[in-house]
Parts: sequence; structure tokens; C-alpha cells
Amino acid sequence: MDSEARRRALAERLSAANGPLSAASLARELSVSRQIIVGDVALLRAGGLDITATPRGYLLPRLPSGITCTFACRHRADQMEEELNAMVDQGCTVLDVIVEHPIYGQLTGPLDLSSRYDITEFIRKVEENAARPLSLLTDGIHLHTLRCPDEGAFERAAAALEEAGFLAK
Repeated sequence: MDSEARRRALAERLSAANGPLSAASLARELSVSRQIIVGDVALLRAGGLDITATPRGYLLPRLPSGITCTFACRHRADQMEEELNAMVDQGCTVLDVIVEHPIYGQLTGPLDLSSRYDITEFIRKVEENAARPLSLLTDGIHLHTLRCPDEGAFERAAAALEEAGFLAK
């Protein structure tokens, strides 16, 4: 398969996927190295395809259903898992984390976390890489964009964050 055909196959695979696809799994499927996939993704992006990289892999944006909202939160780094679980336990997907940096402006990290399993894997990767949360740049203050299936899930998420003391005042 030539590079053009491989990039078409990659775009088709991402389009048909129900969730993120890792570069490693795409590389195995297309019989190339992970680095080739990373390069192909960069070329597809340059060509206008809106590919998002999440901690669990690449995905194409879907038309949102339900309610999209943003919560301003504040907590210590060791409370990150508890905070994320408070949101997904209400049926919501944590789309991203956003901080306002004094030099670089808005910094956004895509997350796409929908379950405790997703969060466990995310936390494992954070620990495995000795990564620090973006919120450490802003004394724990950050935003999360959530997609909630309905108004009830939104209200439950807000109540869970408030009860845990994570909503920024």
C-alpha cells in the first residue's frame, strides 16, 4: 500500500471508529511503524482533517449530543482522579482541561474521558510518565468542558463537584 492509500485508509478508520484509536494499534493494522502513523496524522491534519489526539489515541470530532458545559474547578493534584470520577459517574464525558497561562494564554489538553476505566488508564499514564497536571501552572484552578447526555446529568455533575469542594468560587 502506498502512502496516499495508507492515509486514506487511516482517515476511513478514524471516521468509522466509535472511540479513540492508538497510533500503535493503527500501525499494526496498517503494517507500518507507529512513527509512520504519527507522520500520516500530521499530514492529514495539514490537509484539513480535524484529528484530535487524546491520551487514549486519535479521534475525529463527532456531532455533540446532549449538553456541553464548562465547570471552573480547583483542587490539589492528588485529587485529580476523584474530581474526574465525580463527573463521569454522573454520565458525563470530560472533553478537556483548560488553564489560563500568564505567558502562553489558554492551554487546552484534550481528555475524552467517559468512564472510570478511562480515568484509571489516564492516571496510569500520568504516573508512568511522571507528568504533572496543567492545573499546577495555575495554583489548581482550571476549567473542564463536559458533554452531558441531558440536563439531569449536568445538574448531578455540578452537585457532585460542589459536594466534593472542587467548584472554584
